[in-house]
Parts: sequence; C-alpha cells; structure tokens
Amino acid sequence: MTKPLSPRQILDHLVAFPTVSRDTNLPLVDWVEGYLASQGITAHRHWNEDRTKAGLFAHVGPMEAGGLILSGHTDVVPVDGQAWSSDPWVVTERDGRLYGRGTCDMKGFDALAIWALVEGHRRGLRRPLQIALSYDEEIGCMGAPPLIAGLQSVFPKAGLAIIGEPSRMKAVNGHKGGAGYRVHVRGVEVHSSLLPQGVSAIMEAARLIMWANARNAENAAKPASAVAALFDPPFTTLHIGMISGGTAHNITAADCRYVMEFRVVPGEAPEDWCKAFEAEVAALRAAMQAVRPEADVLLERFFDVPPLVPEDQGAAEALVRRLTGDNATHVVSYGTEAGHFQAAGISSLVCGPGDIAQAHQADEYLELSEFQAGQAFMEKLLADLS
Repeated sequence: MTKPLSPRQILDHLVAFPTVSRDTNLPLVDWVEGYLASQGITAHRHWNEDRTKAGLFAHVGPMEAGGLILSGHTDVVPVDGQAWSSDPWVVTERDGRLYGRGTCDMKGFDALAIWALVEGHRRGLRRPLQIALSYDEEIGCMGAPPLIAGLQSVFPKAGLAIIGEPSRMKAVNGHKGGAGYRVHVRGVEVHSSLLPQGVSAIMEAARLIMWANARNAENAAKPASAVAALFDPPFTTLHIGMISGGTAHNITAADCRYVMEFRVVPGEAPEDWCKAFEAEVAALRAAMQAVRPEADVLLERFFDVPPLVPEDQGAAEALVRRLTGDNATHVVSYGTEAGHFQAAGISSLVCGPGDIAQAHQADEYLELSEFQAGQAFMEKLLADLS
C-alpha cells in the first residue's frame, strides 16, 4: 500500500487532467481508480453509451444502508479564448489562491472527498461513506442519473448526500431546476419580395422567442411563493442565449437554430414548463405547415435538472449545519446534481469550498483558506462517522 496523498497533492493530479466536457475524462478516472486501489479501496465505473467517459463510485465503512455520499463532477468548462496568467492545467499558488481550471468548480471538493474516503478507510468508520464522481455535469448534469442508479445497484442505498459545488462552505438547501432544448426551425426559402409564399425560419423562431418574453413578464408580475421568494430572481425564467440562421437579407431564412433554457423555481415542475413550450411549438408548426407543408420545428431536449427543494428537517441539512455551525438560509439560482440525488430519495444539500463567481472564469481560483476550511469540514465529518 502506497503512502496516502494530501488533499493538495490530489488536487494537483486532478487539475492536470484537461477533462473538458467535450473530451474524455478517462485518464482522470484511471488515475483515481488506481490511487484508491493502492489504498485498498475498490472503485466501480458507470460508462457512458460510447464508453468515452465514465463516472466513478466507491464505498468504505460498514456495508449497510443509510450512509453518506460525497458527490462531485469531474468535467470542467473549456479555456479556449480565455486569457490565463498561468497554465490552467497546473495548480499555481499565489496570493493565498490556488489557480487552475477546476480548482473551484469543482476539483477542489473532489480532492477533499477522495482524501476523506481514503482517511475513512484507514481510520475505520462506524457508518458508511461513499463517493460519487460524475461526468457531463457542465452540459446539463447528464451523467448524474445513471451514476446514481449504478451506485445503488452495487452498494446499499445511502441516506444523505453532500454535493460539493462551491458555496463558501455554506449550507445551500435549495436551487432552481432546469431544462434545455436545442430548437431548429426549418423554413422555406423564397425571394423576400415574395415573402407570403415562403416561410422565414427566423421570423417564425421569433414568435417562440416572444412567447418566452411574455412568460418572463407574467412570472415577474405574479406574487412569489414563500420558497420562490428566497431566490434572485424569485420566479422561473426562460432564456435564449444563442441563435443563428439565414442566408442573405433578401431571402427568407431556410434555417434558424437556438437554445431555449428554463430555470424553474422549486414548487414548479420543469416538466410542466416543457409541456407548455412543446404545445406552443406544435401550434407554430401547424401554422407554418399550412403555408408550406415542408416547414417544421425540431426539438432536442438536451438537459433536465430537478430543483433542490428545501427539506423539512432534512438529514443532510441537519448534519451540515451541525458540522459548520451555519444556521442561515441559503439558496442559489444555478442548478446542481443535488436535485437528482433528492429525486432518488436521498436527503441532499449543497456545500463546498470556493465561490461560484470564480467558476468558468479565466484565472479560475480557489482561495487557500476555503480549501483549508473544506479539509477541516472533512475532519469533522470523519469524526462524526466514526
């Protein structure tokens, strides 16, 4: 058995793997699996469909239900086009900060979780501890549901989960859910002087975009529920952040493509918003095809993130509050994999080192003090499980 690594040494290894979501994460998974094996811990993989990526999970302590999961993702966003002051794939310490892609989001927590798992195995635990490392979180939390199912097919079901997204070690007990569509509006080209004889994909796409604007205005105007009022903004939002289409200014557009995103407050179901959008699409499709039957609107639903709903006397929240002393209420408007764990019947909470404001940025960093606070939290957690 090799000598255990420190959290910082583990972080150095993890950041060195450029696990951008568009690429494989297997070199990182290989390393983590090998390191855990060197410490006497057997890890298991859940593969994606084409076996280019894998999630990893492991268990230490008694082989019984009711344990704790430490959950993180292995993928990071690209560095393309960003002006970095140092190599993004090397952890660089300066001015009390650890710079590198993923140090904050969220390989800092991953390193702490791996360290805690090894320490728990070495020290011996009275209650079980599991780790779950996913892929494709950055493109819509796609890897979490199959990873959770795979974990539960091998190990006894855990009772609670801590998802270590950067929260400055605060207990975040609620976040918005989400869903996303890639929308392809197919029009029919004619000269723009003959506009009524064709179908402009751009002008028809604009009808769906205006529908989104109208829903945003309605949501902003209606009274917020008690849970929604905790969020900023305190309502569900619909957003289009990318759009392309058209050939020339005097030709009706044959194609228009854009991405529609929903950020849904707890208490409302993302699925209800998706059904409403799909009904609007169906109505538009019928109107377009009444002009030209070959016109169409194609939808690809590419992510679904359940909201994290604040739990009444939740076990995960109680544990984190006991260990951190944080009794304030914290919610966030971004989504995490916590909603998937909660949907699987596991009490869940978000708590991890770092500030989300640093995520995805050039010169992304994790404050050294936050990393140290995360290790102190893990020490308390291991004492609690022992």
